Amino acid sequence: MIEISGLSKSFGAKQVLRGVDLSVARGESLVVIGGSGTGKSVLLKCILGLIRPDAGKILLNGAPAEATREAFLAQFGMLFQGGALFDSLPIWQNVAFRLLRGSLKRPRAEARAVALEKLARVGLGPETADLFPAELSGGMQKRAALARAIATDPKVIFFDEPTTGLDPIMAGVINDLIRGIVTEMGASAITITHDMISVRAIADRVLLLHEGRVQWQGAISEMDVTSNAYVQQFIHGRPEGPIAALR
Repeated sequence: MIEISGLSKSFGAKQVLRGVDLSVARGESLVVIGGSGTGKSVLLKCILGLIRPDAGKILLNGAPAEATREAFLAQFGMLFQGGALFDSLPIWQNVAFRLLRGSLKRPRAEARAVALEKLARVGLGPETADLFPAELSGGMQKRAALARAIATDPKVIFFDEPTTGLDPIMAGVINDLIRGIVTEMGASAITITHDMISVRAIADRVLLLHEGRVQWQGAISEMDVTSNAYVQQFIHGRPEGPIAALR
């Protein structure tokens, strides 16, 4: 679904991405790990077209991104780090946001029905539909944001730090929902996270970025046994190693 080769991006004198290569197969869940400031978010923004890379190629469904981005975005969903719900809209309108406008627009009653269905999928009942985000707990807001990410039945989903700010139990609920939804929908997924519990719960394959370069990638089953020093330092949280503890 996504193939990237030689992707590079600088901001002034600061090189953020330095020749990144990666691919995500149809139905695969790729988790990108790495310390803060290593280029993970910039990578996602380049794929989405929010940032123009300096060099490299991005193929979406086998075609150059520039030629197919509009069609790609119509098949795309995203769970933002903070949920990013619209405070002024009730929950069902948040979930159905893309179904109420633009090229994916549906009749209002139909959009609401889809929203209720997706809310149910993430464990939220119809009584939450007309509430506002401020009336929900943090975990419920995250689940509503996940319902929005899957409202259009996307073929590709991005998850940006999906468990940030959640207690361990709710983080486990979100991880289980993500794994189940990705599997059910047959969607391709890219997740950015620092949470190793999330990595183990939702990844088919793991990629470690450091200083804008891919230092390791492999199947989740290989992560604990690899001798790669970057991976071993990161997954065990060791202060000593090739990743500087203080930046």
